[in-house]
Order: sequence, then C-alpha cells, then structure tokens
Amino acid sequence: MFQYYFVYFVIKIIELLQFLMLARAIFSWFPQAQGSKIAELLYLATEPFILPFRALFDRIQSLRGFMLDLPFLFAFIAMSVVERLLYSLIL
Repeated sequence: MFQYYFVYFVIKIIELLQFLMLARAIFSWFPQAQGSKIAELLYLATEPFILPFRALFDRIQSLRGFMLDLPFLFAFIAMSVVERLLYSLIL
C-alpha cells in the first residue's frame, strides 16, 4: 500500500514540474517578465531537470545555435515518459 502512495506522490511531483516548465516556457515569450521573481523561481525549480539534457546537447556542435530549446523539450518528454511508466505501475 505504501508503494502505491509513494508512486502516486512521485507522479504528482512530475506533474507539478511539468506545469512549472510550461509556465517557464510561457514566461520566456515576454521579455519584460524575464527579471521577475516568478521567472527566477521557475528557473530555479526547473533547471536542475533540464541541466543534464543541456549538458548532453552542448556536446553536439551543430545544435548549439539551434533556435528551439531542445534540452527543454527533451526534458519535458522524458518527464512524460517517466510519468506514463509510473502510471502503468499503479494500474
């Protein structure tokens, strides 16, 4: 029973992080919001999960000047995959 609640808790944390990442992406469209406290909080909460993907993509020379933030996108997709795997454990 404890395992069920733990997995459910982890799923909810992942959903919260995905929401924060979505909010961070929306904030990035507004230059005047970049220096706000909310933007800083979103950055601090989400960057630890994006950083490993950013380090991986920095090794690929041709992707360094890419206009789309691929590490952000891949981190979001990876969280979605982990969330689906966890859902399959509790069903």
